[in-house]
Amino acid sequence: MTIVSQWQLRAEFARRLSEMYGREVPAYSTLVEVSREVNAEVLERSGADAERLGSIARVTSERHGAIRVGTPAELSQAARIFGALGMQPVGFYDLREAASTAVPVISTAFRPVEAEELARNPFRVFTSLLTPADPRFFDEDLRTRLERFLAGRVLFPPELLELADRAERERELPRADADRFVGLAVRAFELSAEPVDKAWYDELERVSAVAADIGGVRSTHLNHLTPRVLDIDALYRRMTERGVTMIDAIQGPPHREGPDVLLRQTSFRALDETRRLRLPDGTVTTGALRVRFGEVEARGIALTPRGRTRYDLLLAETDRRTAELGREHAAQVVWQEGFPRTERDLIDEDLAYFTYHLRDDRPRDRRPPATVAGLLDGGWTAAEPIVYEDFLPRSAAGIFQSNLSGEGSRDNSREGVRYDIGWLAGAIDREIHDPYTLYQRQQDSSLAEIVKKLGPADSFR
Repeated sequence: MTIVSQWQLRAEFARRLSEMYGREVPAYSTLVEVSREVNAEVLERSGADAERLGSIARVTSERHGAIRVGTPAELSQAARIFGALGMQPVGFYDLREAASTAVPVISTAFRPVEAEELARNPFRVFTSLLTPADPRFFDEDLRTRLERFLAGRVLFPPELLELADRAERERELPRADADRFVGLAVRAFELSAEPVDKAWYDELERVSAVAADIGGVRSTHLNHLTPRVLDIDALYRRMTERGVTMIDAIQGPPHREGPDVLLRQTSFRALDETRRLRLPDGTVTTGALRVRFGEVEARGIALTPRGRTRYDLLLAETDRRTAELGREHAAQVVWQEGFPRTERDLIDEDLAYFTYHLRDDRPRDRRPPATVAGLLDGGWTAAEPIVYEDFLPRSAAGIFQSNLSGEGSRDNSREGVRYDIGWLAGAIDREIHDPYTLYQRQQDSSLAEIVKKLGPADSFR
C-alpha cells in the first residue's frame, strides 16, 4: 500500500490548486509563464547568486494562496484542512488598520514552520477572517443579518474534515484516501456556480467589496494564487507589454542596490468574471463580479525586530517625503540613506536573520573566536540568509485596495473592536506561531551546531 506523507499531500494540493486556478482565471497562467521566463533569465544572468534565497526548483514551484472566511468556526475548519498538509498558523495581521479604505478583516497565514518542510514545499495560504462585530463597518442590523447568513452555510463537507483530522493525526494517508482528500479540498476552493443573491451582495459591497466577497455568497473560493519571481520589476514590465493591466505600484520595499529584504508584491487587476445572479423577483440572470486577481511576489531576507522597526521608520519617512519627491523617488532616496547595502552590514547591525555554517577551508591551527563577527572575519563560517516566509500588513492591504471596485464605507467616529493574536488563537483553539521566534530558532540552531562541531566555546554573539 502506497503511503502519502504530509509534505507530499501539500505539494499535490498546491499543484492541483494551481491547475484549477489556471482554468478559472486564464490570466494566471500567463502570470506563471512570465514568471518562469523572468526566473530563467535571472538564473542565466546571475548564476549561483540567483539562488541565494532558494534553489530555482523551489522558487519555480513556490506558491501562496489566499482565501477568506466569515466566522471563527469556518477558520477553525480551514485550519484543520491545512493542518493535514503540515501547515500551521503563523502571524497575525490586522488589515482594518493597515488599509485606508474598508477592508474589515484580520488574517493569519498557514505554512510549514520547519526549515526542512519549507525546503520540501513552501506552500502558504494567507487566510482572512471577516469582522462583523466591528461597528465602524457594520451597524447592528446588518451585523445580525450577516452573522445569521454565515451561520447557515457549510464551506467544508464532513468527509473532507474527517480525512483532514486523520492526516494531521497520523501525518500521512494511504494513496486512495490521499487522492480523495486532495480532490475534496481543491473542490472546496473552486468558484461556485450557485447563483449569487444580487441584492444581498450589493448591500454588503456598499460597505466593502471584501465583505461582499466573503459574506455575499454561500461558499468560499481561492481569491488569488501567487507565484514567486526573482525580478519583480522585470515581470511588471513584461506583463504590461503583454497587454495585462497591472495595479499602479509594486508593494513593499523599493528596488535598490543591496540585498532584497522582506517581501515585494504586485498583481494584475481584478477581472470581470461572469457569475449567475439571482434578482429580487427570483429570476436568475448573468452578470459580472470583480473579486479575484493575479498576485506575484519576490521574497527577500527575513528582518529581526530591530530590522522591522527600521523598515517601519523608513516607510513613515517615505510617506513624509512623498509630497516633495513623489512616491517612487522618495522611497529610493530614503532607503539608500537609511538601510544597509550589504548582507554583512545587516548582520553587524542585527537587522536580519541568517544561518551559519562551518567552511570546509576554515583555519585548523588555532582556537576559533567566540563571536559571529570573528567567525566570519576569520574565515571559520559562512552566512546564508533566511528567506522571509511571511507577509506585510500594509502590502497586503495595498494589494486588496488596488483591486477593489470602490472604497466602501467606514465610520471612524466609532470605536473598533480590538483583536490580537491571542484572540485569534483562542477562536481557532490553536497556537499561532510568532514569525520572529521561528526565524530566531533557525538562526540559533545553526549556531548551536557550530558550537557542537568546534567544541566548547562562549556563546556566539
